[in-house]
Amino acid sequence: QVRLVESGGGLVQAGGSLRLSCAASGSTFRLNTMAWYRQAPGKQRELVAFITRGGSTNYAGSVKVRFTISRDNLKNTVDLQMNSLKPEDTAVYYCNANLNPGITWGQGTQVTVSS
Repeated sequence: QVRLVESGGGLVQAGGSLRLSCAASGSTFRLNTMAWYRQAPGKQRELVAFITRGGSTNYAGSVKVRFTISRDNLKNTVDLQMNSLKPEDTAVYYCNANLNPGITWGQGTQVTVSS
């Protein structure tokens, strides 16, 4: 079993930055691709970015250039550096891990960007 715990959310003004962290514990040898998703009120959960075990990354078009995903395979963590935040980035951000087979989710962390 793998447990994911997110941290780093909060309230920030438009144009500001936040760094989200996700720490995995348990059977971490099962960790494969890890990702950040977000869900805004009344909207579907959407993929923000993912990173493979080897470090390859991919981003949603709306966050490309502004967000950077990174991971530390020794510490079993994945971070999301968010710069130039916009009000439309307001959402609950979830950490996700592909366990091959299966997936697991964190509990989510709220990010609120004020205009």
